[in-house]
Amino acid sequence: MNTKEFIEMEEKYGAHNYHPLDVVLQKGEGVWVYDVEGNKYLDCLAAYSAVNQGHCHPRIINALKNQADKITLTSRAFRNDQLPFLYKELCELTGYEMVLPMNSGAEAVETALKAVRKWGYKVKGVKEGEAEIIACTNNFAGRTISIISFSTEAQYRDGYGPFTPGFKIIEYGNAEELEKAITPNTVAFLVEPIQGEGGVIVPEAGFLKKAFDVCKKNNVLFVVDEIQSGLGRSGKLFAYMHEDIRPDAVIIGKALSGGCYPVSAVLSDKEVLGVFNPGDHGSTFGGNPLGVAVARESLKVLVEENLIENSAKMGEYFRNKLRAVGSKHVKEIRGKGLFIGVELLPEAKGARRFCEALMKKGILCKETHDNVIRFAPPLVIKQEEIDWAMERISEVLLMD
Repeated sequence: MNTKEFIEMEEKYGAHNYHPLDVVLQKGEGVWVYDVEGNKYLDCLAAYSAVNQGHCHPRIINALKNQADKITLTSRAFRNDQLPFLYKELCELTGYEMVLPMNSGAEAVETALKAVRKWGYKVKGVKEGEAEIIACTNNFAGRTISIISFSTEAQYRDGYGPFTPGFKIIEYGNAEELEKAITPNTVAFLVEPIQGEGGVIVPEAGFLKKAFDVCKKNNVLFVVDEIQSGLGRSGKLFAYMHEDIRPDAVIIGKALSGGCYPVSAVLSDKEVLGVFNPGDHGSTFGGNPLGVAVARESLKVLVEENLIENSAKMGEYFRNKLRAVGSKHVKEIRGKGLFIGVELLPEAKGARRFCEALMKKGILCKETHDNVIRFAPPLVIKQEEIDWAMERISEVLLMD
């Protein structure tokens, strides 16, 4: 079958909840992917940061295969010999006391929402049913009913009401507004250190520290969503580490499994995750031995192959190269590590046409919020691969 035939089949039988570029991928290795007709592309999206370790990393694939030959699923009705190691290794790596594993990023966010509400009632003493959680404009944390209930994106909410109550919204980057929004019923502030889906928005330096201090002063949990920005993407293990804070809870997913299996988790201390009792929360697949074996190796690859350091170094190199292009279409180039957003001016007529042009030149990326091109390649990328890409990116950014 050729590309056209695959697309026609997908459009006929699949729900139209995505608008992908018209490339049908069949194989991936490192930063490179190949379509069904053998064409080669540099992946500059990395599955929204799920493939930080590169496509089909041999160490992670071997861990997957080895565990698949042993046991894949026990449910949490029984224990398995992989999960205790993931708990220990994640806690030692991150400095938190406890881990609660789930599958998708949205499930981990839902888990965090339940944890902070229960903490509010059982520890802080908020009256039952009155807990409030504060989030930010332009946020993205997933697609469940509760999560879209605090989204400010009209399309994400259209047709899905009634919405889950208990959320307040403040302007992203505004610590003063956060302080004004807090009441005795506020249990948590949920924030992305870098807003990925929002357009790779990096808040002003010092915002996270100010917001953290406000939360500490008011006995409010400071919770960071590091599903896209974490695990090396920003040039540090977590993006919050660019400022001197230690959040009360960290939500991770995507690159936790190197793109090989859905694995996510909430990291926190006993005061927060200790509120759960047997039967309070769970997941049949969360913490399964197959996913856990993959996650353990994915973390080791990040650390042992120095991918976090490479992200910092190559990210700075990539951004400097992009700034040197001098395109009339570009309003701003921003980001940290290999999390880069190129915001276009309104007269550029949207980012989609630039992404389609880049695809024709062998580079895959995706527009976000209509006018931003996101460049977020796997963290294994090398300088010569960035140079190869920049020859083609420059041509596209300089087109009429």
